[in-house]
Amino acid sequence: MATPKKSLLFIFITVLIDVIGIAVIIPVIPSLLKQLTGQEVAESAGIGGLLIITFAAMQLLFSPVLGELSDKYGRRPILLISLFGLSIDYLFHAYAPTIGWLFVGRILAGITGASHTVATAYIADISTKENKARNFGFIGAAFGLGFIIGPAIGGIFGAIDVRLPFIVAAGIAFVNFLFGFFFVPESLPPENRRPIEFKKMIPGVSLANIGKYAGLGGLIFALFLANIAGQSLPATWSFFTIEQFKWNEAQVGYSLSAVGFMVAIVQGGLIGWSVRKFGNKKVIVGGFLLWTIGMFLFSVAVKEWMLYAFLVPYALGGVAGPTLQSLLSNEVSEKEQGNLQGALTSMISITTIIGPLLASSLFYYFAQKDAPFYFPGAPYAAASIILFLSLIIVMTSLRKINV
Repeated sequence: MATPKKSLLFIFITVLIDVIGIAVIIPVIPSLLKQLTGQEVAESAGIGGLLIITFAAMQLLFSPVLGELSDKYGRRPILLISLFGLSIDYLFHAYAPTIGWLFVGRILAGITGASHTVATAYIADISTKENKARNFGFIGAAFGLGFIIGPAIGGIFGAIDVRLPFIVAAGIAFVNFLFGFFFVPESLPPENRRPIEFKKMIPGVSLANIGKYAGLGGLIFALFLANIAGQSLPATWSFFTIEQFKWNEAQVGYSLSAVGFMVAIVQGGLIGWSVRKFGNKKVIVGGFLLWTIGMFLFSVAVKEWMLYAFLVPYALGGVAGPTLQSLLSNEVSEKEQGNLQGALTSMISITTIIGPLLASSLFYYFAQKDAPFYFPGAPYAAASIILFLSLIIVMTSLRKINV
């Protein structure tokens, strides 16, 4: 078994390559849907939301299953299944003759979508309580770097052929599978494994299981609301920027790369420092406040430079997520990290059903020319209200626990 530092590097690279594969396709989804349906951007946004919801529904059902299995059999085999399934999913997208085949691919990806669940459990395995927030931040940095590289690749190849980025993503995911197979060690030692509890594989039961950790219910609910709000960006960013600024695939890709750059800086470099300097409570509250401000500013951006400027407060808010995640993880037994992360992923999967449906519906309604008033930034305005509510819940909840 590798040392914690080497294991962290291995899982960082695995997540990075995984996110690159995901981010490659984001700039071209609107064009692919338009090609398959003949609909304009506003109309096809609804189908894009349904694709996200389909993936989320499968994750909701299967994340607790995979988390529970990883507590029994280890993280590595479950992670490898996830990566291989993702590579097959992208091929479905690349060669889909109809919308139906896109949904088949999303179902497969959701069933095998254990990357986030297992990666976070893996990090919990190799971290101490003191450095867990920082290590979760490194995973956030991997997401950020992936969104620098991936959208740029997607924009470049999408300008050649709208389906080409999916082929590239399939290759990236398969390379990642090979990397994991040959280089990623197991993180869960045999003495920390436990028998499977089949009832915990049921989504509702696995979520209820978190409730036994006293005092954390409010924070979990705030995290739930924050993830609903956060889904407005991946669900509508491409559609919003094309509608509001008339961007092409390459410009969408560059903007997502800017998002990734900011996230990588904050998640990789600021979390450990900010927790040491300000403490968990101030970091979490400050992060939620910055998220709220940044999301509201997105909604009123009418110039391209504004969108880039408003990324700063939103990205800085990213210090809250890993810090809150580490707080929750520190309250759970080492033998139940997979179950916890599976339950949290399952909860987040619910938000990826509610959030995209809400965001894409608002965009569809307010981006049409015959809307009561034209406001394509409506999804972000609604998200800022939800984030403000979650901020109040966080502030109230943190007063009740010692962190």
